[in-house]
Amino acid sequence: MNHRRSIAGKPHLPTALYLAQQLREMDRLAIEVHGIPGDELMQRAGQAAFALLRHRWPRARKILVLAGTGNNGGDGFVVARLALRAGLQVQVLQLGERQRIAGDALLNAQRYDALSGEWRTFAGELPTDVDLIVDAVFGTGLEREVEGQWAQAIMAVNASLRPVLALDIPSGLHADTGKILGVAVQAEASISFLGLKRGMFTADGPACCGDIQFDALGVPEQLYSHLTPSARRLDWLRQRRLLQPRPPTAHKGMYGHVLVVGGDLGFGGAARLCAEAALRTGAGLVSLATRAEHVAAVLAARPEVMAHGVGESSQLQALLDKATVVALGPGLGTSGWGRSLWRQLRDAELPLVLDADALNLLARFAGRGDNWVLTPHPGEAARLLGCSTEAVHADRFAAVEQLQQRYGGVAVLKGAGTLIQNSDGRPAICSEGNPGMASGGMGDVLTGVIAGFIAQGWDLSSAARLGVCLHGAAADKAARAGERGLLAGDLMSQIRRLANPGNE
Repeated sequence: MNHRRSIAGKPHLPTALYLAQQLREMDRLAIEVHGIPGDELMQRAGQAAFALLRHRWPRARKILVLAGTGNNGGDGFVVARLALRAGLQVQVLQLGERQRIAGDALLNAQRYDALSGEWRTFAGELPTDVDLIVDAVFGTGLEREVEGQWAQAIMAVNASLRPVLALDIPSGLHADTGKILGVAVQAEASISFLGLKRGMFTADGPACCGDIQFDALGVPEQLYSHLTPSARRLDWLRQRRLLQPRPPTAHKGMYGHVLVVGGDLGFGGAARLCAEAALRTGAGLVSLATRAEHVAAVLAARPEVMAHGVGESSQLQALLDKATVVALGPGLGTSGWGRSLWRQLRDAELPLVLDADALNLLARFAGRGDNWVLTPHPGEAARLLGCSTEAVHADRFAAVEQLQQRYGGVAVLKGAGTLIQNSDGRPAICSEGNPGMASGGMGDVLTGVIAGFIAQGWDLSSAARLGVCLHGAAADKAARAGERGLLAGDLMSQIRRLANPGNE
């Protein structure tokens, strides 16, 4: 059984996401301002985790708790004590020296020990006769690479193939960036306390966290008024409320005209996917400027797309005069043909959605605009920023902020936990989507979806957020038949279905 699949996009989760330092401030405010003792918060955390454990793994009888020396370990000792009292077989393996345990964590370690619970030092191996592992090693404050016995223990957890419940955040995952610090626990489920950490939803976060649950530990709602969230989580359940039924008097002229430009020789499919996605999203009209060689195939497969053979950039003006928004880049190429079309359009006054080779050309020839949405994957983002793909992955939040600041407009950094950044400085993270989207053409579809929403009247930022969520939700629906083998074209019917209010 695969215990690692991420299903983090839970609509019942809060939308506010925080930095680790903000979570520490929340903890302080709860204790010092709202008068909740630290031990009480630890009891509540352990109780919430144990309740999840019993609900999710009701047949688990043999529980292994890996405990660190800090408060995360204290939460683990509460879980261990509750499990022991419930008649389960419990073992605690200690990472780090016992004498370093202090404060509320020490108090709860002593309570567990008073019940004669098994508690021994990790000696390089995990017991094999366990049903479930509870990860209580590191909390949100981890900043350095995991090494030594801690790395050894985490690798042993991942190799065990036992289901893992991570407390607060999987050990080894950076709470702010979602980057694995050398090695990190891959949990089947994680329960986050007080506030959700933004790193849980992007980069390596979804793969490590699995199914994310949340418990506010009963703190007063006013506690959250002291802090501004670092980011916002987006999900389709909330975004779809922006879509209202069309009036009976609707006509195609009310919903804009998308011009898709792309499809060099051998890449006509990318432009066609983009054009159809714009139509399925609800654009009134869609034109396609592509190589003449592709026109017949596009018209045969999708006659609703007004396909035009374009040999040189001067032929674009008549099409631009009718357009509401331009989707530039799918299959464009970087040859003379693609470069000439890009030069013609980069300074256009119309809204632009740039993808694929339009982004690669932007990286080569530079430019800045407030009327475009950039939709790079990490490789394209690295070219735009002049850095490595690894650097983008190491801090996706910094990367998307730099993209927006350098190039203007709205930046959409695709990948696990797609980020949307506009000029207001606070990113949004989409928690929809699945690994089946790692196939050719998915980005072309997203470009068409965003352009379709812009054509219908949404501003760039709103269209980007709505488009990313619809795209991910449609992929999740299409993946019910399986993630492997999911094609970009499989999303079309789901996009249409979801874009209409009342359809689940």
